[in-house]
Amino acid sequence: MVRVKKKSLDGASLITPDTVAKEVFARRTETFDEQFAIAKAETALILELAQQQFDNGILAHEIIHRTAGALHGLREKLHSSVWAELIPLVQNHPVSARFLEDPFTRWSFEKPRGYSGDAQLLDFIYGHASVADLVNKASPLGAALYNYTKDASSSVAVRERRDLLTRFVDEAAAQHGKETEILTIASGHLREADASVALKEGGIKRWVALDQDPLSVGSVARDFNGTCIEAIDGSVRDIVLRTQALGSFDLIYAAGLYDYLNDRVAIKLTRRCMEMLKPGGMFLFANFSEDIVVDGYMETFMNWALLLRSKADMWRIVNASAEPSSIEADVFFGENHNIVYATMRKKV
Repeated sequence: MVRVKKKSLDGASLITPDTVAKEVFARRTETFDEQFAIAKAETALILELAQQQFDNGILAHEIIHRTAGALHGLREKLHSSVWAELIPLVQNHPVSARFLEDPFTRWSFEKPRGYSGDAQLLDFIYGHASVADLVNKASPLGAALYNYTKDASSSVAVRERRDLLTRFVDEAAAQHGKETEILTIASGHLREADASVALKEGGIKRWVALDQDPLSVGSVARDFNGTCIEAIDGSVRDIVLRTQALGSFDLIYAAGLYDYLNDRVAIKLTRRCMEMLKPGGMFLFANFSEDIVVDGYMETFMNWALLLRSKADMWRIVNASAEPSSIEADVFFGENHNIVYATMRKKV
């Protein structure tokens, strides 16, 4: 199965790498052995070709583009139980050492903070100064691979997501005035705040940045000291069980969290967030979509498994979390369809 360190993403065992894997990968079917034998041979060919291309000096971006595409195609046609057993074979192949020269891929695979998709990982996507030293220390091959991974379709979508969140924050402040209160769940380093005009101009009363990772909480507290932003240590469990008195908000959003939540937990969290909204307030959540084409590379070389969702999946969460008559809801894709968004506005 997926190689992961067993640290709870939410600090209280509601979300762990193991629970994500159980949702992503199904149980074996009766034809598993036959399918696995064929898929194992196909995987070996994909990896051996990549190894030969590296040895022959083929351009790094050509190698990773072909390999990622081949892994996506293989993943797409296999039963998930078969694909799950291929993951450690890919990770243990000698060619993986080449791909791990990319500092972004290596960070994801090694999980220095103990879980997938941490805030420092996103900083590789953003090209933030906090990762500049690691990028500059990369080998020439690693730098070339990073030039590809940081601009892969999924990375482009994450940067678009950051900018979209900034826009929603500023629109909420424009709508609700200087008494605007915002809650960000699983805030990470809160990079979307860097470009917020409303934050710079004092147009927000209170902005709570909640995260289970003390390093992320510390980063936000340091970077936004003296602003309206409050960095708070908290988890999904804390929100669902009401262990913290956070108050009510005009905008609540969770941009990278639902990728790790099964439907049961996602619905519980969404219901609670709707309860914390003021009349006229909006809740937004986002999810990597089934249209992503680098999923095979992410789950193997990056050791990064996500719960991918369709528009129908998002609507199912929306409809199970609030009475349709009480909200105005929308589900839409980002520009390249790698991320799907849902918004739920509480009617006045």
